[in-house]
Amino acid sequence: MRPLRILAVDDEPPALDDLAYLLRGDHRVGRVVTADSSDAALRLLESEQIDAVFLDIRMPGLDGLDLVRVLRRFAHPPAVVFVTAYEDFAVDAFALKASDYLLKPLGAERLAEAVRRVAALLDGGAQQQPAAADPAPERIPVDLGGITRFVSRDEVAYAEAQGDYVRLHTAGHAPLVRVPLAVLAERWEPHGFLRIHRSYLVSLRHVEELRSEAGHWTVKVAGSELPVSRRHTRELRDVLVRWAPEPGAGPA
Repeated sequence: MRPLRILAVDDEPPALDDLAYLLRGDHRVGRVVTADSSDAALRLLESEQIDAVFLDIRMPGLDGLDLVRVLRRFAHPPAVVFVTAYEDFAVDAFALKASDYLLKPLGAERLAEAVRRVAALLDGGAQQQPAAADPAPERIPVDLGGITRFVSRDEVAYAEAQGDYVRLHTAGHAPLVRVPLAVLAERWEPHGFLRIHRSYLVSLRHVEELRSEAGHWTVKVAGSELPVSRRHTRELRDVLVRWAPEPGAGPA
């Protein structure tokens, strides 16, 4: 893959200099340009070919979240990594499909991981790899007792709608995230998830069995029995047949 072209955006000069310095030290990065505001960033994006934007959130005028909403209207928007001192914007960043969310003060190793994720994302798109084989599965920021933890998409056995929120059921916990189930289904169905009910989105790799009783279908996922709506039953059965291992094959 060719070296990355990155735009760093921060209204505080010391923070911007530090970010640019660390990015230039990464062997995957070929060019770093900087901007001290969202307006300046937009002007640069008109003339520069940029692969990824690393940006602060709280800035005068157009803040980082608003800037990304503008970028999402581009025909080919760059990848986005937020770099901020505030934890409480993580859910908003997830909703905007940010590649990563870094907290200040920056550490070289954590920044290198964010660059790796961006490189893997762009390389995967260039090679048109199947989304399910993405080497860097999406990570979802969740608030656990005042601490922001990142849950890998692959950890989630199923997602359950709860109003405007979704509860992510994993082996260790079941955090709430502020995102509609329909939005999550659109993003995750290419990665081995399937909507089985208006309230449930399941990971096919975690499905243990499908059963019918008196015309009502249920599916067992990670030890939980979930209802399957009639309109989703046929699709689920067909998909599970395609996902079934070959005879004699071991577990996936």
